[in-house]
Amino acid sequence: MLARRHLLLGAAAAAFAPSALSAQVLTDEQRSALKAANTDPTLAPDLLLSEQDMAWWRDAKFGVFVHWGLYAIPAQGEWHMFNDKISPEAYAKLIGQFHPRHYDPDSWAALAKAAGARYMVLTTRHHDGFALWDSPASYHHFDAMHSAAHRDLVAPFVDAVRRQGLRVGVYYSPIDWRFPAYFRPKELPDNAALFKHQTYAQVEELMRRYGRIDVLWWDGGWLAHKGTDADAAWFWEPDKLNRMVRKYQPKIVINPRSGWQGDNAVEEGGAPIKGPIRARPWEKAFTINTRAWGYTPEDNVLTAEQVVRLLVDAVVRNGNIIANVGPDPDGVIPPKQTETLKGVGLWLERHGRAVYGTRPGPLQPVDGVYGATTAGDSVFVHIVGWPADDLSLPPLPRKVVEARNLSGETVRWTADAKGHTLSVPASSRGSAVTVIELRLAPEAA
Repeated sequence: MLARRHLLLGAAAAAFAPSALSAQVLTDEQRSALKAANTDPTLAPDLLLSEQDMAWWRDAKFGVFVHWGLYAIPAQGEWHMFNDKISPEAYAKLIGQFHPRHYDPDSWAALAKAAGARYMVLTTRHHDGFALWDSPASYHHFDAMHSAAHRDLVAPFVDAVRRQGLRVGVYYSPIDWRFPAYFRPKELPDNAALFKHQTYAQVEELMRRYGRIDVLWWDGGWLAHKGTDADAAWFWEPDKLNRMVRKYQPKIVINPRSGWQGDNAVEEGGAPIKGPIRARPWEKAFTINTRAWGYTPEDNVLTAEQVVRLLVDAVVRNGNIIANVGPDPDGVIPPKQTETLKGVGLWLERHGRAVYGTRPGPLQPVDGVYGATTAGDSVFVHIVGWPADDLSLPPLPRKVVEARNLSGETVRWTADAKGHTLSVPASSRGSAVTVIELRLAPEAA
């Protein structure tokens, strides 16, 4: 797997470079998109949530991610410390400037609600090691309480998200570039012990201090930026770590990136979603400002239509999406990202019944053409491309008694032994997706 990852990185670097002499460094988005998936639930089945406990997450479909920390100040993205070779001592000076004058998590949560999201996840601590809460376990007191902010910034976020009726998630990265043992854990056992202790103690603080937490979003379980999360499981002991999490938060949804098991799979990056329906629930994580996950100038921001397309392509394949925003140093979500989220919310106001609470199928997706979700007696056909004026579908399990166009006024449909044919004039098609609801005859008693 490691050799394959190096080959992928090499190929990607070549693809993004006009010549060897003008090779470009991969962006964070490209790097994260190349990360291999690491999930094997059979290794610790007792840690997995039941289908009933996972139902809310599978019904939710859409979350909002927030990447925010000291890295917002230099505005070079969340990997600035490592990419630009900033020493821990020099980087730590940023805490004297971290005083977000307009930090208003109620406005963040209200935006997520308006976007149609059902959960929201905050990066409580990224790879730079800076914690957004008052953390006694933080190595050298590298936390918000000891910054110019002089306060816990996680507690008001949790409260604000709950006030909007959304589920609360926290992101935590075990990586900490300040520890030499991150790069050489076997050669520096004493430093490695401090490094590992910080992770266990900080995660315990997050799990016991803020009431019910609904999502734990692990990131960066690998060591020395090599291999995969699973390759570093010998160090983190994810079974032990996640059993501690379950002690405080028995119903929390845990992703697999602390090692090798989790309640859902994760795919990062903005690459198109393709293929058949996936067996396990999974989540597509991507950033709306494609330059980085943390704050940078809004050079290239996804449109609402692009986010909707990713949402649809995920839900028809048994997935969720979590779309990231990066607030500025003052705590303000930039205007273009705000506009995109509001646009997604407008789309979901009209089409949400084809998304929330559905399950994929009964038709397998056809890449670039359509996919389907189902709820009760309705099958929702999400059409993302029209190869011709008419769209032919395979037979459905029951007779179709009605067709309704959620995206416009008109839809024509016919049925025969081969299946169904849909026809929608261009004026009644959606700009990103056309959603047709097919009502099925009730099941025979």
